[in-house]
Amino acid sequence: MREKYIPQQIEKKWQKIWEDNKAFETHYDPNKKKYYVLEMFPYPSGNLHMGHVRNYSIGDVVARFKKMQGFNVIHPMGFDAFGMPAENAAIQHGIAPAKWTYSNIDNMTRQQKELGLSYDWDRKVLTCSEDYYKHTQKLFEIFYKKGLAYKKEAKVNWCNSCHTVLANEQVEEGKCWRCKNPVVKKDFSQWFLKITAYADRLLADLDHMPGWPERVKTMQRNWIGRSTGTQFSFTVEGMDEQIPVYTTRVDTVYGVTYMVLAPEHPLVPKLIESNPDKASLETFIERMRNENDIVRTAEDAPKEGMFTGSYAIHPLTGERIPIWIANYVLYEYGTGAVMAVPQGDQRDWEFAKKYNLPVKLVIQNKEHDLKLEDMDKAYDTDGFLVNSGKFDGLTSGEAREAITKKIEEMGIGNGKGNYRLRDWLISRQRYWGCPIPIIHCPHCGNVLVPEKDLPVVLPEDVNFVAGATSPLETSETFLHCKCPQCGADATRETDTMDTFIDSSWYFLRYCDPHNTEEPFSKEKANYWMPVDQYIGGIEHAILHLLYSRFFMKVLQDEGMVDYPEPFTNLLCQGMVLKDGGKMSKSVGNVVSPEEIVGKYGADTARLFILFAAPPERDLEWSDQGVEGSYRFLKRVWAIVEKYQDFVKESKGDLSEDEFALRRKLHQTISKVTEDLDGKFAFNTAISAVMELANEMYRFSETHSVIEDKLAKELVRNLLILLAPFVPHITEELWQQIGEKENSVHDAEWPVCDESALVVDEVELAVQVNGKVRGTIKVAVSMEKDEIADLAKGLAEVQKFIEGKTIVKTIVVPGRIVNIVVK
Repeated sequence: MREKYIPQQIEKKWQKIWEDNKAFETHYDPNKKKYYVLEMFPYPSGNLHMGHVRNYSIGDVVARFKKMQGFNVIHPMGFDAFGMPAENAAIQHGIAPAKWTYSNIDNMTRQQKELGLSYDWDRKVLTCSEDYYKHTQKLFEIFYKKGLAYKKEAKVNWCNSCHTVLANEQVEEGKCWRCKNPVVKKDFSQWFLKITAYADRLLADLDHMPGWPERVKTMQRNWIGRSTGTQFSFTVEGMDEQIPVYTTRVDTVYGVTYMVLAPEHPLVPKLIESNPDKASLETFIERMRNENDIVRTAEDAPKEGMFTGSYAIHPLTGERIPIWIANYVLYEYGTGAVMAVPQGDQRDWEFAKKYNLPVKLVIQNKEHDLKLEDMDKAYDTDGFLVNSGKFDGLTSGEAREAITKKIEEMGIGNGKGNYRLRDWLISRQRYWGCPIPIIHCPHCGNVLVPEKDLPVVLPEDVNFVAGATSPLETSETFLHCKCPQCGADATRETDTMDTFIDSSWYFLRYCDPHNTEEPFSKEKANYWMPVDQYIGGIEHAILHLLYSRFFMKVLQDEGMVDYPEPFTNLLCQGMVLKDGGKMSKSVGNVVSPEEIVGKYGADTARLFILFAAPPERDLEWSDQGVEGSYRFLKRVWAIVEKYQDFVKESKGDLSEDEFALRRKLHQTISKVTEDLDGKFAFNTAISAVMELANEMYRFSETHSVIEDKLAKELVRNLLILLAPFVPHITEELWQQIGEKENSVHDAEWPVCDESALVVDEVELAVQVNGKVRGTIKVAVSMEKDEIADLAKGLAEVQKFIEGKTIVKTIVVPGRIVNIVVK
């Protein structure tokens, strides 16, 4: 063996061997049981960070472990390669987005390989490559044909200085990230996917996903936000117009004292037309339109509003209800109008108090002692109806049912389920994204690009600083085309798709990455899918993970896959922290993976990051912890070397100490297998292997020889148990000990020998009045009375019980004997 552990040498050696031999290539084989391990693919920003290292190391342990268990493991990697940073680089540095992106991909691929990750690189997927986004466009066309893709007017961020639409990420404190001028809201025609059509299924199927963390499912349930309520309309006084409202608390309808419309509501211009204060109202409306929606609707945000001068007629009482506009109502949510009940809603309460609007008491508590003059906030819980006509005395639940029935009989509304979820706006006015395959014809309207003409390729003759809505508008070669239906002059759609589209189906492309005719074959997708173990950050819970589920359901309906869900099990790893905070260049606490790998090797980096904390929790970086992991690997190196020269001829029988060491080995096999098989308790699994290694080291220090067969069993299994965590050092040592398999990673995962765990004798501590006075060895089968007699006979015990009265003797099998005297 080598005299010294030099990770930099052995790691490069084995990485090259693995790559040359295509060690991790996986092939479709319906006769073998598959296992699909997937980590969320990265954006090619240029360099890996420690969060990446943690994510990929977790996935690699699972992949290697499952392969050694005999599964046909697919473990692919790629890059989520479209996005705004590449376009920023083009603007700031004059670098073509493709060049910047592919350069970063090359560098990050090199870094991933240096970590020893067992990826099947032949399956690599790049979302920005034509052979991928061609199929993204095909999927868009499927959505379009099913009526799930449509275009409508929507508010966007607009910079008057740059004459361009900005993504939310490009708006910094209300200003354009480029020119720092204020951003305003503007109406543009935008593309949407109708995810709301799948709201019920997306919600219901969460109940059948035991492999997902509850907090992720709760986040999705809240995001979808299903509620049961009543939708009905108020008539505008003096007009034919109706204002529909939706409420989950129709039991409070007799407490309506005003109505609130979103400033963006299309009825507002008509309502304020004859108001003498119209100019002030329009100024207020414009200011609200340009305010961030999150800021507007925050619970602690000041409530602002203005009276339109118009009134609605209460459908149940005939009362005149003043119509206001206010910042706390958004047009995109619900109907864009709210029936305001100050007694029952805190926002309405605060607004009413600020603008001296009336408050009516319509819900009483159980004690019937609520008084408006004593209240300092809204009473927003269920109770008993008062001041509500013939519904007085009903409970809130009874009233919701009765009043909804009344509204339905009147023909002005009905009971209805509603959702917080909104359709997915996928339009992006960017260049570096997947082009939307639509042609705008003056005669035929929106026309799909024929499938034979896909992909619609991104042009290179674009200007990134021109005052166009999208850079694609600046390309004459791209913009102008012929209508595929009538042949007339037409123009292409210049919006590109949200990058979440690309990541909503990439896991399916890995199943069949070289298919040129279709996104993937159903046969291969049905073999590999669903993903058995998906690994990624909690920050993707309500966007990427929800969109991926939506895509899968649409593709199932289309007959392209047989599964309704893409990911069976989900693990959300915690962050890597330094000095108590998230690693950040601005804070100056970043630890470079390359620096750690260069100094200690990839195995040390992997071992530390897997050992330092359970995967779902945040991990605090520790230089001392890294040093400790490195020292452990050096000890493993030394142990294996020592056990090669530490053997005696095999005689078949083990000494008592040898039997105990073999018992420790099989206890470790049992523990590590249990910790890796679904629990992902990597830290405790590694701890168990460390204990085994320490026992092996102690044995070698106190014994001059060991049974040859046992030595081989110990070393062989020590390396196998460590292999998923530290693949390079175990591969090197495996070769050095001359095992018959070419690779430790091709070895079969060991099974615990239950017979090795059987213990004939145990050592018990003997206490007198709770203090240890000696020890005894007893047979496991010995009765309690016999154990007690043996303990009392110990010379060390005799002197503490002699001449005293034994009150009782407590025998805890396998642990202690406690003699109580007085």
